[in-house]
Amino acid sequence: MVCKRCFISGRVQGVFYRASAQIKAHDLGITGYAHNLPDGRVEMLVCGEEQKVTEFKDWMWRGSVHAKVESVECEMTDDKCPANFTTG
Repeated sequence: MVCKRCFISGRVQGVFYRASAQIKAHDLGITGYAHNLPDGRVEMLVCGEEQKVTEFKDWMWRGSVHAKVESVECEMTDDKCPANFTTG
């Protein structure tokens, strides 16, 4: 299991990016969260099998249909993995 904290920038708020992330995370068995930040970015904590986390990171670059992702920055973290994936 790996856990990464990611910051996604671009047009990622108000375009169902977090809701789409929650669906994709569920499909991959990823836990964590997606939160909007005041500066317009989305912060995500993603935890799961390394291959699945890598696949999810690739998805982050595409995002929802109306998203326009400009940057995805992730780093390993030792945060406790949550039981599911939430948005808020």
